Parts: sequence; C-alpha cells; structure tokens
Amino acid sequence: MTHRQILEALSGLLLVLFVAMISGTIVSVALPQIIGALEGNQSQYTWVVTASLLASTASTPIWGKLADLFNKKLLLQISIVIFMVSSLACGFAQNTGQLIAFRAVQGLGMGALQILAQVVIAAMISPKERGRYNGYLGAVMAVATVGGPLLGGLIADTSWLGWRWCFFIAVPFTIAAFALLAKTLHLPTVRRANVSIDYWGATLIAAGVSILLIWVTFVGNDFDWLSWQTAAMAGGGVVLLALATWVESVVREPVVPLHVIRRRTPALAILASLAVGMAMFGGSVFLGQYFQIGRGFSPTEAGLLTIPMMAGVLLSSTISGRMVSNTGRTKPYILVGLVVLLAGFAGLSTIDHETSLVLISVYMLAVGIGVGMSMQNLVLVIQNTVPLSEIGAASGAVTFFRSLGGTVGVSVLGAVLANRVATSISEGLVKAGIPAGGDAAAAGGSLNIAALPEPVKEIVRSAYGDATGHIFLISTAIAAVGLVAAAFLKPARLRDSLDLPAPPAKEEAVAGA
Repeated sequence: MTHRQILEALSGLLLVLFVAMISGTIVSVALPQIIGALEGNQSQYTWVVTASLLASTASTPIWGKLADLFNKKLLLQISIVIFMVSSLACGFAQNTGQLIAFRAVQGLGMGALQILAQVVIAAMISPKERGRYNGYLGAVMAVATVGGPLLGGLIADTSWLGWRWCFFIAVPFTIAAFALLAKTLHLPTVRRANVSIDYWGATLIAAGVSILLIWVTFVGNDFDWLSWQTAAMAGGGVVLLALATWVESVVREPVVPLHVIRRRTPALAILASLAVGMAMFGGSVFLGQYFQIGRGFSPTEAGLLTIPMMAGVLLSSTISGRMVSNTGRTKPYILVGLVVLLAGFAGLSTIDHETSLVLISVYMLAVGIGVGMSMQNLVLVIQNTVPLSEIGAASGAVTFFRSLGGTVGVSVLGAVLANRVATSISEGLVKAGIPAGGDAAAAGGSLNIAALPEPVKEIVRSAYGDATGHIFLISTAIAAVGLVAAAFLKPARLRDSLDLPAPPAKEEAVAGA
C-alpha cells in the first residue's frame, strides 16, 4: 500500500478505535444519571462497568488468535457490526438488567476493535515505518481519554439529547468507519500455520473470575459470609481458576503463557501492573459518582473536575517516556510513579462530602502522574527481558492482567461502597427520626437523587461523599502492593537490539551438556 492508501485506511481504523475507546470513558460521568433514570442501585452501577470490562478482557486474546486464521478485514467488519448493534441496544435499554447484558456484548466488540486495529496496522505498515504513524494513535488515545468524560457529561446535561445518546452517538461513527474501511482497506489473507486457539482457558478464566465477582457483590447483603452460598460461589470460582491454570499449562498456545509469568521480572511487573489496573480503574470509575451524588455537581461539571487526573496521565506518560529513552532505565521512573500514585490515593482516602475541591484536584493529579509514569514502563520492562519471539505473548499477558485487575478493582470497590453507603444511609435516617423500614429508607438505596425528599437527599449525598474515601483507602493498599513488587525488580538498561543477544558459545555448550 502507498502512503496515501495507508492514510486513507488508517483514518477508518483510527475512527473506529476512537469510538471503541471513548465508549468506555463517555459513560463514566453520565453513569449516575443513567442508573438513576433506570431506577438501579449501587451494585448494578458497578456491574454496568464490570460486564463490559470482563467481556473485553476475556475475548481480546481470542480475537487476536482469530486474526491469524481468518481474513483480518472481515473480522474487523464483524467486530464493528457487533459493537454498533450492541451500542444501539444499550441506548434502548429499559432497565439495568438489559443494560448490563448489552454492555457485556459491547465489551466483546470493544475488545475486538482494540486488538484488531493494532493487528491490521501491523499487517499494513512495516516496523521501520510504523513510528511515523504512532503519533496519530497517541493523539486518538489522548482525545478519547480526556474528551470522553466531558462529552458524556455534556450529552447527559443537554435536554434534547439525554443520556441515551451516550450510546447512540457511536452508531454514525461506526457506520462511517465501516464504509471507509470497506473501500480503502486491502489486505491479503495470510494464515499462520498450526494456530491453536485456547477457548477453554479463556472461558474458564472468565467464568471463575465472574463467579467470584458476583459473590463479592452479594455477600454480606443477600447472604452471610459463612453460608452455603459463599461456599458454593467462592469454592466454585477457585476450582474453575485452578482448572484454568491446569489448562494453560498443557495447551500449545495459552491465553496466559505460564512459562513467561513464572520468571521473576515478568511476574513482578505483572503483579505491579495488576495493582495499578485495580487502583486506577477502580478509583476513576467512582470519581464521577462522587462529584455528582456526593457533591451535587452536574454531569458536565463532573467531567471538567476529572481533568486533573487525565492531564496527569498524558503529561507524565509523555515526559517519562522520553526520559526513559534518554537514560535507558525504567525502574527509577516506575518507583517514583508508584510512590506518587500511593500518595495520591492516600490523599483521596481522606475526602468526604465537604473536602476542598482544590485538594481533591491535587490528589487526582498525583494519581494521574503515578499511573502515567508506571503503566507503560511496566510493559517495557517485560518486553526488555523476553526474546523477540515471546514479546507478543508477554505484552498480551501484562495487558490481560491489567484489564483483569481493573475488572476486579471496580467490582470489589463497588461492593465495599454499596455496603458502606447502605449502612451510612440507615444510620442517617435513624438520626433524622425517619423510620428505617419506611418508604424513605427504601428510596435511599436509589441513585435517582432528584426524586428523593429533601431530608433524605441530604443524607444520601453525605453517605456517598463520606463512603468514597473508604474505597480509596483500599486503592492505597493495592497501590502499596504494586510498589513492593516494583521494588524487587532487577535494575536493567533497555537493550538496543530487537532481540536478546545470543549466549556465548561456552554458555551454549554448558547449557547443552
């Protein structure tokens, strides 16, 4: 393909990649209004996010393997259709159950689009030439990250649009991208010989994690910690994950390559990435809710208030990336980033419904800087320690665990927040002299704040504002685990060669013997 043909096809790829990425961030700020309009509760709020993350995490490796077997353009078009139809369905959802189900399907499309866009770019552009096009990818990611919450808040606040357009807006863009790619993208079908797709491993991992997350959501409310439901769900989840580990050890091309993550440096980097994913996804999802429900801001204002964290991610990742390239060292920047991340979450753990917005902005900026300095550099650490033939598997493993960490983080922190809020609302109603079993108490569990009586509204706002600090305390502990893991990484300089240097002849002879 000529430079012009590449740019034409790349425009369609970047458009669909932008829509896939923004679909996650555009909902974050509008979600309190969405769940309130559908009369949902805090647990359902969490699962609207968790369902798409889990489906995307589990399906991404499979889509990557399918691209080695079938026509890449056809797979990309199928994934665009899945994403478009599911986005349309999300917009027409009549209750939270339907929305969660449609978001899971949307997650399949999101995972497919993100991995297939990278696969198509790799098949279309040589590694030597790929650098000149990476700037376009970076710009798309930056606009989607920063612009998503702002656009979602603005749509939710616009009376003649409403929250449903947070999902409908993806449809015209995906149609345009489909037509553009159909006309401009021309790739030969190259099938890699002996490709093995690990359906069982991906299914068992997704099922095991899902059961454990469902257990975390309902334990303590619908049933006790010591009960047959706990034994069945927690035990079943552990058994499924144990089976998944066995499957991954025997299949030829596993979703999670155990031979890579057994090594010290990749294992520690993956553990740190898992912690960063849990802390980042879990924390950021609930900030929009804090600003709207806990502080009473509109969706647009909440989107504007999250800018410090997004700006911190973009600036620190760009600056630290250049410094790493100049010095050839990654560990110092990862450690500094995780210390700043820890400090940011420690600050956010002190907030309540009256904390100064200036202080909150400083804490969010610190979280963003910490994530930007550590996340991509942890991937670089792994890529630097494995041979060229294993870079794909190692990079896929760290991305998989980071996304999985985000899924677990959102679910666990959401369950803790729901329990804390329920307790605080009950105590607040009792202090206000409102019967704990009355209609007002039942209404207190709803996220439709505008429909609540004024005394109950203030109690609910205070409960959410105060409880949010407690979940960031958990994020602080998770970030501390990541810092400890990163501290044990071996200091190493980034290699100049594409592949690891071959061992000397003497070492080869000893290894052979």
